[in-house]
Amino acid sequence: MSRPNILFIITDQLRPDHTGFGRNPIVQTPNLDKLAKESMQFERAYTAHPLCGPSRRTIMTGRMPSVHGGWANGTQLDWDANTFVRVLREHGYRTGHVGKLHLQDVFGGPPDDIKDDMPPVYPLKGKGDAVTPKWEDGWGDWETRYRHRDEWVEMPADFYGFDSVELISEHGDCPEGHYFHWAKENGLDPSTMGGPTNALQRFDEWDQIYQSSVPEELYPTTYVTERSIDFLEKTQEDERPFFLFASYPDPHHPFTPPGRYYDMYDPESIPLPETFYDSHENSMPHVQKVVADRGRNHRGPFPFCVNEAQFRKASAVEYGSITMIDEGVGQILATLKRLGLDENTVIIFTSDHGDAFGDHGLMLKHAIHYLGVVNVPLLIKAPGMQSGRSNSFASLLDLGQTLLELANCPEYKGMQGHSLCPILKDPTASVRNQVLVEEGMPIDVTGQGSAYCLRTLITDEARLTIYEGFEHGELFDLQADAGEMNNLFGKLDGQQLQAKMMEKLAYTLMSYSHHGKAPEV
Repeated sequence: MSRPNILFIITDQLRPDHTGFGRNPIVQTPNLDKLAKESMQFERAYTAHPLCGPSRRTIMTGRMPSVHGGWANGTQLDWDANTFVRVLREHGYRTGHVGKLHLQDVFGGPPDDIKDDMPPVYPLKGKGDAVTPKWEDGWGDWETRYRHRDEWVEMPADFYGFDSVELISEHGDCPEGHYFHWAKENGLDPSTMGGPTNALQRFDEWDQIYQSSVPEELYPTTYVTERSIDFLEKTQEDERPFFLFASYPDPHHPFTPPGRYYDMYDPESIPLPETFYDSHENSMPHVQKVVADRGRNHRGPFPFCVNEAQFRKASAVEYGSITMIDEGVGQILATLKRLGLDENTVIIFTSDHGDAFGDHGLMLKHAIHYLGVVNVPLLIKAPGMQSGRSNSFASLLDLGQTLLELANCPEYKGMQGHSLCPILKDPTASVRNQVLVEEGMPIDVTGQGSAYCLRTLITDEARLTIYEGFEHGELFDLQADAGEMNNLFGKLDGQQLQAKMMEKLAYTLMSYSHHGKAPEV
């Protein structure tokens, strides 16, 4: 077999159980379901960080957020960071990106519509950073929305390994980036037609839900589909194998599907999660605070407690966005087949992180690590490899090394994951017995007046989460309590399990210490 092409399809903030292949009986994802039957489906795949930017930088580098330089949204991946995409490029691959990338800061500071809701703790103690970059001014502004507002931005020839980059910056129906200019060339100004003030329908109980006035054919999801197809069609002009990163900004909030997708699902048909009315008697203080204010105080992108109407409407509208993505994926896969590329192409489908989406009554993410937030869908279809379902642990940290092995390319020093190829050959194989999830942001979400930081370890036995600055944490016995309803942290009947998991966490954190450079000899 010749060196395979690679098609990497990623969504933003999608839970595995919001797909048909993830056993959701309502949402319609026939194209992804078909792909799942032809792929290895990883039931226990997890993000390394449940926020967009850090997670995507981990995918690209194969390194944990605490060591790769882009540890939080609002930061940039170091300009000279190595990526598996760069390795592919150096070994003869044509590399392209379409959609949301988020290797650099896309906001240029907090977005205007949520700035008042941000609980900042800037400035951090001290002035300046521990390391001062020696790169040219503006090196970290290539994805910033303001840079793309006035003109089409020509991207660098090697953007973290990508030959070509076509960006969507931010979410919803009026993002910027190259999409903004594509839409204007096609007769639509997203800044005057998008957004809640121009919506065809709005949901009064949450301003993050509305029917976009942007037509289906010019919506950001369509842009990703069309431009990805254009990239694939140009393979006829190039003998090199390709790597395409096709990145849909949806179904991340705001939930703004256009046209028929907004009313495609009936909110009343969607059942409440079994954990919806969790009492949270032993939960973290910031979780208890939002639960006490159910249905109100939805603070920008931060978690809040939904009422039944908010949950059902958000689910129905999000399902519409997911079905729109599924139809786009179907068009991309049909193009692969039409061009005769399907037999020699590795296909990955995943998401950068999940969403609480009603579990325990909560919505969104930030400083909560319930499994719905950190679990991600992961399908890998590879020529000559097995299909099926695997219950073995996987992390988005592992994808770079997996793809380099499938492409017969060398990994580089400092990659911290494990190739999943053994599992692609045998779904019962195992490459790791636990998963580490990091999270941190320089804002105050937990109410302690400082930046927040948490670390989570997930094993067969339990999920442990500790929070910097708190003596309290979370410990769930996943064998006896798969729904994460009984927090054993600090309880007498959880002492042995807590000590065992704390010890494992300490050794795991040690194993991810920074070893990205070899000493000179």
